[in-house]
Amino acid sequence: MRFLTALPVYNEAAHVPAVLDEVLRYSPDVLVVNDGSKDSTAEILAARNDVRTVTHPVNRGYGAALKSAFEYARAEGFDVLVTIDCDGQHQPCRIPEFVTAIDNQQADVVSGSRYLKTFDHDSVPPADRRRINEIVTKMVNDRLNLRLTDAFCGFKSYRVSKLSALHVTEMGYAMPLEAWVQIAQAGLKVVEWPVPLIYLDEKRSFGGSLDDANTRLDYYQKVLDRCLAEAAAR
Repeated sequence: MRFLTALPVYNEAAHVPAVLDEVLRYSPDVLVVNDGSKDSTAEILAARNDVRTVTHPVNRGYGAALKSAFEYARAEGFDVLVTIDCDGQHQPCRIPEFVTAIDNQQADVVSGSRYLKTFDHDSVPPADRRRINEIVTKMVNDRLNLRLTDAFCGFKSYRVSKLSALHVTEMGYAMPLEAWVQIAQAGLKVVEWPVPLIYLDEKRSFGGSLDDANTRLDYYQKVLDRCLAEAAAR
């Protein structure tokens, strides 16, 4: 089974070298989507010949980076796409689990969950992030008839042949909500996979007004409402 591991990156120069070195231990094909980084990320990537890159000239957002990863995986004929963040909060050693789970669980999407199982040395999540995750995960479950425990974990694997069901228009951090609506509408099989809860930087910024918890929750709710309305109109 041929798989690709993709990492969306924006101003992650401090983490990129070490994270990529570790990812390459578990994935022979690695894609970095450099989403308009303004630090030295581009120079770091240019100096490497062991990873593939897609570059957005300007920052377009988390959803846009994942959209590029989806398009690349389909165009290059991979069987499975794994997505992992580049900030050190996901453990690359678990990549093979996400790949094999696609076949072993007969899944179309394997979605990491930080709340499915307790691991030794789990972090305590920032209170506002945990609260918002609980609220939004419940909304997603109630409105889509899913049984998720974590609607926002970025560690996932996808059966590439099923990515045609996903039409990404939400370019920001709420893109996973659009994906859940489309995954449910397409009847794709979802399996959650436990991953450790790791927070290395509790003050990490979402950018601008989204650093305010209530503003962020309102944004998520509006995106979910919009995507549900669009799905109902199809």
